[in-house]
Amino acid sequence: MDADALERRCPRLGGDVSFGYCKICEEGKSPCFKVFDCWWERFDVVAHMQACLSPEAFEALSTHRSPPAKVASLVDLIRQAQERAAQD
Repeated sequence: MDADALERRCPRLGGDVSFGYCKICEEGKSPCFKVFDCWWERFDVVAHMQACLSPEAFEALSTHRSPPAKVASLVDLIRQAQERAAQD
């Protein structure tokens, strides 16, 4: 099974995204803070992320953090999209 190719509706973006996107969508190409919440029903996302990340990065992802403020999150998503468009 290629977990990166799995798709589901993203509660933050409102459309379908691949798990591969969820692994690198945040600042610094880090996983989305909701990756465990969104993917636990599809496969063992915890084991997968432990295998993919350094112990420090996994610890940072798995410790409870509050989501970013909605406006700040939207501004960040717009900035990321603009950066991707400029690269293409």
